[in-house]
Amino acid sequence: MRVDAPTRLDAALTAMAEAIDGQFDQLLAVPQDQRARLYEAMRHSAIGGGKRLRPLLVKASCDLFNIGWESAVRTGLAVECIHVYSLIHDDLPAMDDDDMRRGKPTVHRAFDEATAILAGDCLHDLAFSILVDERTHPDPFARCELVRALALSSGPAGMAGGQMMDLAAQASPYDLPTVTRMQQLKTGALVDFCMEAGAILARVPEERRVGLRGYARDLGLAFQIADDLLDVEGDAAVTGKAVGKDAAAGKATFVSLMGVDQARAQAQLLVDQAKDHLHGFGSEADLLRDVADFAIRRSH
Repeated sequence: MRVDAPTRLDAALTAMAEAIDGQFDQLLAVPQDQRARLYEAMRHSAIGGGKRLRPLLVKASCDLFNIGWESAVRTGLAVECIHVYSLIHDDLPAMDDDDMRRGKPTVHRAFDEATAILAGDCLHDLAFSILVDERTHPDPFARCELVRALALSSGPAGMAGGQMMDLAAQASPYDLPTVTRMQQLKTGALVDFCMEAGAILARVPEERRVGLRGYARDLGLAFQIADDLLDVEGDAAVTGKAVGKDAAAGKATFVSLMGVDQARAQAQLLVDQAKDHLHGFGSEADLLRDVADFAIRRSH
C-alpha cells in the first residue's frame, strides 16, 4: 500500500518526538538536591513541543546509509540539545527578550535568568557527552568527527556567529547577501551537520557528501524564508511564539527585502533545488524529500 508524503512524514515526526522526549526524560531525571531547579528548567525547555525536525533530518540522512536507529536517535538528540540551548539563550532579555517558546513561557520567565543561562550551558555540554559515548557509534574516529562537526556548526563559524550577526543587524541594515550569509550560519549550519551526520556515521568520504551539503544549504534557506513569512503572516497561537517582532525591531529579513510573493517563490525554488540534490538516491531519500516540502507548507 502506498503511503502518501504527509502521512509518512507525520508518522516519522511523531516517532522521533517520542524517542527524543524519552531520551531527555531519562537523561534529565531530577536529582533530590540543590540542582533540582536546574534540571527542572532543562526539562521545561527540552521535553514536549517543537517539531524535532533536526533529529528527523539526522535520521533521514542515516537512512541513506543504513545506519541503525540508536545511532541515529542519539546523534539527533545531540543536535536537539544544541538547538534547545540556543533557544533558551536567544530568548533571554540580552538577546531577543521573548516571553513564549513552543507555546509555553520561556525558561527565564518560568524560572529566572541565571537558571536559564545554566540550563542552556548544561544542554550544550550534554550534546557532546552524548556524541562521545560508545552507544552513539563504536568507532572512536567517527565519534571524534561528529564532535568536531557539531562544534564547528554551533560555534562562531556557525550558529553562534549567525546570532552575533543577527544582534549586529539591529545597529545597521543588512542587504540581501548579508541576510543570506547570516541565516546560512544561524539556521543553516546545524542543518548542514544533520545532513553530514549520516555520512560521518557511515564513514563516507568527503567527496561523496557534495549532494548532501547542497540539500542542506537550500533547505536551510527555504526553512528560514518560511520562518520569516510566518513572522509576517503567522498566528502566535499557532506558531507558539511571538510574531511581528522582526518588523517591530526594524530588522531586514528575506520578506522585508524581497516582498511576500517573491520570498514565497524563492522558498519554493530552493525546495525544488534541495530535492534535485538527492537525484543520486532512490526511495531511501523519500523522507528527505518530504521534509523539503514540509519546510514551506508548515504553520509553525
